[in-house]
Amino acid sequence: MQKVLVANRGEIALRVIRACKELGLKTVAVHSTADRELMHLAMADETVCIGPAPATDSYLNIPAIISAAEVTGADGIHPGYGFLAERADFAEQVENSGFTFIGPSASVIRLMGDKVSAIAAMKETGVPTVPGSDGPLPEDEAECLKIAQRVGYPVIIKAAGGGGGRGMRVVHEEAELIKSIKLTQVEAGAAFGNPMVYLEKFLTNPRHVEVQVLSDGQGNAVHLGDRDCSLQRRHQKIIEEAPAPGIDEKARAEVQARCVQACIDLGYRGAGTFEFLYENGEFYFIEMNTRVQVEHPVSEMVTGIDIVKEQILVASGQPLSIRQEDVVIRGHAIECRINAEDPKTFMPSPGTVTFFHAPGGNGIRVDSHLYSGYKVPPNYDSLVGKLIAYGATRDEALARMRNAIDELVVDGIKTNTALHRELVRDPGFCKGGVNIHYLEHKLAAE
Repeated sequence: MQKVLVANRGEIALRVIRACKELGLKTVAVHSTADRELMHLAMADETVCIGPAPATDSYLNIPAIISAAEVTGADGIHPGYGFLAERADFAEQVENSGFTFIGPSASVIRLMGDKVSAIAAMKETGVPTVPGSDGPLPEDEAECLKIAQRVGYPVIIKAAGGGGGRGMRVVHEEAELIKSIKLTQVEAGAAFGNPMVYLEKFLTNPRHVEVQVLSDGQGNAVHLGDRDCSLQRRHQKIIEEAPAPGIDEKARAEVQARCVQACIDLGYRGAGTFEFLYENGEFYFIEMNTRVQVEHPVSEMVTGIDIVKEQILVASGQPLSIRQEDVVIRGHAIECRINAEDPKTFMPSPGTVTFFHAPGGNGIRVDSHLYSGYKVPPNYDSLVGKLIAYGATRDEALARMRNAIDELVVDGIKTNTALHRELVRDPGFCKGGVNIHYLEHKLAAE
């Protein structure tokens, strides 16, 4: 591979461009008409406008992206995260058009993108899963009632093609079950084009812990430890850290080994993340993300391994450059997602950044495409940066994050920095091990 087209925008596009430059690869940046001023365009060797501002006309426009690769002579396409990153049809069309897709095969993306088939695959490889319906719910209402009774209330109905916290409904008693199944089926059909739903035991106070993996599709796979992503609002992660604090070491080692074996069994290629709920010392698989994650920097900080570079090298046919014994978890890292949004209402806050100052100091990393004078468009996700702090201990990482948040200046638009400033001083979070409901309960109490 000699030239990579980055089919994304914002901080992740900048991150991929930097990795490509380190590897000596030429780069192509695609952009919408609303994104002519993005920072990474100045760093790329070539740029191509692929359409107007709406994502459906640009970043989700598969023919336009493939045409851009053709006219620039790119031979690889990196999807980043979001947009087309987990679209099996995109991976398929990229490969069928003669380009290298920097990610897993379309068949694996399809398998893991459907929650029902993903759970079935994990069971086969020995990855622990949540007790549930063992597949899509049948049409027979009496059978659905029996399944829920066997699993035990409360249960959660989930869309097979869902994601991002959408297409799910908690049911606390039998009388609500059938109505809830039907409502979720309708919502799933409308939102994901797939009305199939399944049922799982609803865990009341779990944590969200995930395992980062790298695999080359040639029989070699490693894990890069785990992350805790439990501080969430409406199923959207706010703060992530590595390693996850307070995890049973035996359970941790076992689930990490299972994830590595699952990659080998699947013939998985690239970076990926196995997401789990963790409660009472037990892990329960919920989904696999077949791409690089927003929170990958915390894993990079504690292992010293560049996940994006490994993605690119593996996609070009090289075997993994590391073995499991090379992976050593040192210290602790915490990431705060900086969003352009009103800190009270959480509504997006586009506009011009009149002044931007990135914090510095020992162990501080800033992944952002912001600069003074940049205009944040209203058309896309509100994530505008990630602030990462590393320390020899969790307490040191927290102390450095407090300083970094206090130093960060983003004027001209509203951001969620005030929330982060509060959270990194919150006694419950500072103690470690909060559950996925902690932030919602905290915000509701204010």
